[in-house]
This record gives sequence, structure tokens and C-alpha cells, in this order.
Amino acid sequence: MRPALRLRNIARIGLLAALWLLASCGLASPERRVVVYTSVDQVYAEPILQKFEQQTGIRVQAVYDVEATKTVGLAQRLVSEKNNPRADVFWNGEFLQTLSLKEQGVLAPATFSAAGALPANYVDPQGYWAAFGGRARVILVNTERIAPGDEPASTFDLLSEAYPPDTIGMAYPMFGTTSTEAAAFYALLGADAARQFYQNVARRGIRILDGNSVVRDQVASGQLAWGLTDTDDACGAIERGAPVKMIFPNQAEGQPGTLIIPNTVARVAGGPNPEAAQTLIDYLLSPEVEAQLVEMNWVQVPSRPLPATVKPACAVGSEVRGMQLSFDAIYQMLETARTDLRSIFVR
Repeated sequence: MRPALRLRNIARIGLLAALWLLASCGLASPERRVVVYTSVDQVYAEPILQKFEQQTGIRVQAVYDVEATKTVGLAQRLVSEKNNPRADVFWNGEFLQTLSLKEQGVLAPATFSAAGALPANYVDPQGYWAAFGGRARVILVNTERIAPGDEPASTFDLLSEAYPPDTIGMAYPMFGTTSTEAAAFYALLGADAARQFYQNVARRGIRILDGNSVVRDQVASGQLAWGLTDTDDACGAIERGAPVKMIFPNQAEGQPGTLIIPNTVARVAGGPNPEAAQTLIDYLLSPEVEAQLVEMNWVQVPSRPLPATVKPACAVGSEVRGMQLSFDAIYQMLETARTDLRSIFVR
């Protein structure tokens, strides 16, 4: 073999060996990926994220919440990783922890291509988060204990003499969406009026239970005539054939509307894959994903009209009137409400 040809072959072999070494070390053509922390139940989130992988070629590494800690556990993890972020996106099934993370400097501004189709208050003015469909607070009525036309229609019916207090239930208002609803009433009514309302509820002897699902189960079984819960719990009872009816409260003229708790999506500041993070955020906020989540019954109250072809798993409250409050106004009243309620509902 001629010397020049031999040298070219050696160089070619050396180049191939170098490329193989770079690829084996993950240094050549790195795989596109995105890390998402999500409090959305895995049974709902996983199919969405798998479809995103198929459509974009971006590999998703998802970290789901632990049922015992719910969203709080993931939020605490994001705070602890603030100086060395591992996540790119936070997909939250509610909004309070998202706003808390913004306040603590854990989130970074993003762009929201779907913002024009979302309600104005569903997009943070500073670009730190965006929201889309979720669940709502509802009244669940046992139809064997309350006759048609006699159903409660307002949260304030907790104080109505038409319903004996031991036949009404609500979850302990220090946690979960019942706590969020209390903060919303504090923002809506003012601290003094809201405090008085909850003091009257406590004095009346409404049954205070360990969670929304317990309220649902006791209404479904007939132990309670009615109670306050969320659309997801109410839909579960309806799907199982329980003798119950779901009512969106506070819808009459002059009433404040019900609390709607949307999903929120945000980009983590300093996350390792910012471009892929933006791609995932755009995907999660798309009308197609929201429609899919409606059909799966993770979303019962969509943030925008649904295509006629979408078949909801449960009654969808697309025309439900929500409280005319910013999410930030609710967040700002959370600690005030919790401080009061801790003393009002002593355990």
C-alpha cells in the first residue's frame, strides 16, 4: 500500500475511533431531554408526556409527587435545588405552590404561545407561570336525602337553617382546596367578614372531616345530606352510580362564583434544558392537551371552549362562573386565613 493511502486509512480509523469514544461518553450529538417535576397524578400525566416524546423526539424525565406529601414535597425539593437546579419544568395541579416558588426565586420567565386563548388572569403578568383547566369547588348533594328544588345553591348555605348542621360536611380548612377556598373568601370578603363567616360555621356545628374524599363518601352513602368537595371527587361518586348530584355554588346574580383551581406550568430558573423546557411548556398549554385531559377526567373545568368531538368523562363546567379574583390575591391571604382558621377549628 502506498504511504499516502496508508496514512489516510490510519487517519480515518482514528477519526472513527474518536467519534465512537465521544458518543459512548455522551459528548457527541447529545440526546435532547427535559426534566419535569409534576404533582399531576401519574396515570394522567404519563400519557401526555409520552405523546410529547413521540411528537418532538425530546426525552422526558418525569418526577412525580408522593401521595403523602402531595405538591408540597415537590415544591420543597425545588427550593432545596435552587442553587443547583435539576428540573426544567414544574407542572402543578394547583396554583398556590407555584406562586410560592415564584416568590422564592425558583422560577424563571417563559413565553406562553397559548396566552391569547387563555383567560387574562391565567397568565402571570411577569411571565413566570401560566394556567389552564382544572377543577372547581362544588356542592355534592345526596338525592335520596334532599328533594329536587330543595338543594343548597351557595357556600353560604352552610349557615342556612333549612339544613340541620349535622347533615352537612366540609373538609378541615387548614389543608388542600378547602384551605385555598378559605383564602379566596378572605380575599373576596375581607378578613373581618370572612373570619366571622367561618366562626359562624364552626359555632353551628357543621361536620368537619379529614378531606374532600371523606365528604364525598359520606354524602354518597347517605351519612350526610350534602357537603363541599371538588369536581374530581364529585365526578368519582357520579361515575360509581351513587345517588348524588353536583352543583356549582354561588352562580346566581349577585353571588361571587365558585373557586376554580387550575393547573399551572412554569419554567425552573437555571434548569439544564431551557429550550426543551419551552417546547414542553408550549405543548402542555395547547388546547389539544387540555382536551385530552378533559377526556381523561383530570380536568373538569376547561379554560377555553372544547371541540365538539371531545367527550368529557364527567360533566364539564365550561360555563361556570368563577370568583373574580387574581390568584395572587388569594395567595396573599393564605397565611392570614390559616392563622385564623387554626384557632377557629381547634382539633
